[in-house]
Amino acid sequence: MKRGELAKKACCNIETIRYYEKIGLLNDPPRNESGYRIYGVAHQQRLRFILRGRELGFSIEQLRELLTLVDGGSYTCAEVRELTKEHLDTIREKISDLQRLEQTLATTFAECDSRQVPECPVIDALLADR
Repeated sequence: MKRGELAKKACCNIETIRYYEKIGLLNDPPRNESGYRIYGVAHQQRLRFILRGRELGFSIEQLRELLTLVDGGSYTCAEVRELTKEHLDTIREKISDLQRLEQTLATTFAECDSRQVPECPVIDALLADR
């Protein structure tokens, strides 16, 4: 299949495929006699892996590590688990930070009574030293 067909099957943009090829996550496909790139099932599976990994928040470098394990063919579940645990820990930290942010913003918002006066708790909070 050509790049456009691969993009359509993977529900992504052609430029996304070009980008992943450029940074080495997606292997260059062979070309036909006319010079067109011809992608196979393996390219489609790898692209799905990359796209799903990005949906799950894995960084490019984390995906590179996972793909290196997969490409080597001798990975263990423990190796994948360790990479996943690191990612999960990062996600949990972000969630905690967002919860603190939400609480701070909600508290500040609740203090704002929307009167037409120059004092505003939201602006005061933004101007305040930490």
